[in-house]
Amino acid sequence: MKRLFAAIDAGSYEFEMKIFEIGSKSGIREIDHIRRRIDLGDDTFHTGLISYSKMNELCDILKGFVDVMKTYRVEKYRAYGTSAIRETANSNVVLDQIKLRTGLDISILSNSEQRFLEYKSVASRGERFEKLIEKGTAIVDIGGGSTQVSLFDKGSLITSVNLHLGILRIRDKLTRLQPDMSHYAGYISEIILNELHIFKKLYLSSYDIKNIIVVDDYISVLIRSLSGKKDDDMISADMYREKLSQLMKVSSPYQMTGIADIQEENASLLLPSALIIDHILDATGAKKIWIPGVSLSDGIAYDYAQENKFISSTHDFEKDILSSVQYIAERYNSSQTLSDELLNAALNIFDGTKKIHGLGKRERLLLTLAAMMRDVGRYVTMSSPAEASFAIIMGSEIMGVSHEERKIIATVVRNSYPNDISYTVFGDMDFDASSYMTAVKLTAILRLATGLSRSTRKSYWAVKSVIDDEKLVITVSSSDNMMLEKGLFFERADTFEEVFGLRPVLKVRNKV
Repeated sequence: MKRLFAAIDAGSYEFEMKIFEIGSKSGIREIDHIRRRIDLGDDTFHTGLISYSKMNELCDILKGFVDVMKTYRVEKYRAYGTSAIRETANSNVVLDQIKLRTGLDISILSNSEQRFLEYKSVASRGERFEKLIEKGTAIVDIGGGSTQVSLFDKGSLITSVNLHLGILRIRDKLTRLQPDMSHYAGYISEIILNELHIFKKLYLSSYDIKNIIVVDDYISVLIRSLSGKKDDDMISADMYREKLSQLMKVSSPYQMTGIADIQEENASLLLPSALIIDHILDATGAKKIWIPGVSLSDGIAYDYAQENKFISSTHDFEKDILSSVQYIAERYNSSQTLSDELLNAALNIFDGTKKIHGLGKRERLLLTLAAMMRDVGRYVTMSSPAEASFAIIMGSEIMGVSHEERKIIATVVRNSYPNDISYTVFGDMDFDASSYMTAVKLTAILRLATGLSRSTRKSYWAVKSVIDDEKLVITVSSSDNMMLEKGLFFERADTFEEVFGLRPVLKVRNKV
């Protein structure tokens, strides 16, 4: 079985559509690629709004995409807007006009969702990617609004950080400063170095980064012109700097077109992108650069094919989410013992009550992340850890977790503390009905689980949850009587009963 699928990226400075043929035997095959230039981010990042003239322009481009989709008889599509649409104050108006004028449903990706899809596009390249991330590697994903740097080691994601270094943002700042060409590169470098200074101090001191993987639209052209190859390639940092030095000698950004073989209208975005990579090479000490030649559209297609079981991935993306959250917990000195006990209890309660909570695999992952990060706020304050944990989670970039899901995790953590529970707190997060109920149910489960995991000693090693009539019977195996845990457990039973209509009962089996 094969299916024609269209992936549409409504980006900050370019709209892109790729048509793919996807099949369970043939995998993913690109059959057409269309790009249309539009400086959407110039409006958003400068004025905060997308103008009416830009709205007309973007709708005309998307109408053209729809016509191409009809020609190919595309069966399914996914269309996403990124930072320029995400950050504009009139995003709802823009999406409504797109729907009315073109018939396309465009969803807005949060930054973490966008970067995760672009990361998936890199991971889809298979063996080379898996080999590189066994040693210290950074994926540098350069966009119009920001740059994402994701660090990998020993095959897993360590952390992902969003830097306010988008090439359109940089160009907008330079437009206002109006430097002459002799100072142009110096201004760009100053902007980049200001952002990288803290990043290097906080995130790079403990890791030996040997490779950089670049995802962008312009550096790939520069590197390919250097290597002389059209397909993806890897070059040394020294070779890259040699090419960059040629760019630095030109007297106008538009003279770069002859060096890098790009369109003249894109020339002003090449130097900011090139200098971002140069300074990240300096900060990390990386010796090699790989350009896989992928874009967000490839990640969209890969995600769709994986979700609909056309392909199976050899890379464990959920493991990446868990390892990055573990890194956050470690940064804030969360107790590993208590975290493991809490997670064990929470997941056992979740699995034993599937019939009454109706939640699935994704919600189980959210509960896992909440348990892992519950006590990060204690690093900041012991007097109000709930609010501190909430703030840390909301301020952390968790690649692969949407902004809505991060709100759920943070809210569950905040309301898992017995002295802070109030269902009115859920209202300040502007949840839809489904997210609201997910947050309430997970809060009830995590609150109950905390009653089994408040001792600093390892007091039990097995938990079993069974629904019996109108009770939830939780049986634990322990070497002592667990008096502290029993007291704390029943403090939290009321919330669980209120949400699920079952009275929790704790039974302890003493073993020597």
